[in-house]
Amino acid sequence: MKLVFNLEPKYRVTMLTREELTRSSGILSDVKGLVWFTEGSRTVEGTRAWVYGQSANRRLSISLGKHAKIFLAEVHAIVACAHETETQDRAEKYVSICSDSQVVLKALHTAKTSPLV
Repeated sequence: MKLVFNLEPKYRVTMLTREELTRSSGILSDVKGLVWFTEGSRTVEGTRAWVYGQSANRRLSISLGKHAKIFLAEVHAIVACAHETETQDRAEKYVSICSDSQVVLKALHTAKTSPLV
């Protein structure tokens, strides 16, 4: 894949440590705007990307087939959140997407990404 340079991202990646997570009683209490949660999973039936929009009360389950890796499912879930946010006519300026995939968050945080990410 050809490298794409994203020198001015329109997003910020924040990764909390285990200690920050356990100390904080209400992590999402200070979050503004729409809040989304993502998950990627793989079973014998195949790989799925799961998305839950807490503020929008929206749930998505996206099948990626039997050969997709969990990394792809996690990325696809984040892209689905961005797509859902763009297609909804909502006035929120801020969007928070919560993911437990450190690898995907680090890929989004870097200036060099593939066209997929």
